[in-house]
Amino acid sequence: MDRKITEKLDYGLYLASAAADGKLYGCIVNSISQVTSAQPQKFSLALNNNSATKKAVDQAGVLSITVISADCPDEIIKEFGYKSGRAIDKFSKFAPKTDANGSPYLTDGMAARIAFRVVDKLDAGSHTLYLLEEIESEVLSDAAGMTVREWKNRGNAVPPAAPVFITLDKQIGWKCTVCGYVYPKEELPPDYKCPICRAPASKFEKL
Repeated sequence: MDRKITEKLDYGLYLASAAADGKLYGCIVNSISQVTSAQPQKFSLALNNNSATKKAVDQAGVLSITVISADCPDEIIKEFGYKSGRAIDKFSKFAPKTDANGSPYLTDGMAARIAFRVVDKLDAGSHTLYLLEEIESEVLSDAAGMTVREWKNRGNAVPPAAPVFITLDKQIGWKCTVCGYVYPKEELPPDYKCPICRAPASKFEKL
């Protein structure tokens, strides 16, 4: 496959979040898509199988998707896009709210939110594809949604757990053979652990 094809595509950035076992989980995704406009509206979503958020969604059966606004602070995207919910409580730095179904969501830096229930799911290899049904929705600000290209134009890399992982730059670094995370540097520290799945440096291969 010609990887330059991805340079022609762009995607929105969203925060997917769910609650399970008394904890809040969330991660950045870029694969949410509306499937039908008939009420209740249905959407599709892909989640990385190694994501703690994915496991929370499977347990809860409901989740929240918030549209990240174009003026969202970098701190929010970096916290939810580059760190693992297994290691830290990503919501601890912020002021989350909870929808009627118990799913957490943020309002700061977000343009809109949609609460969903899981209708069906399909094994897609490294990811699971979900069919979601809208429960409720709310516009949170007048700001437009953030896209992957806009995020990269700020000088940032695409969140590594995002299902559609676009690499527009030269391929350098080390790839985790467990979850696919790419460490974007020439040298990998011997004591390094994957921020997504916690795999040790021995599970990484040079690109």
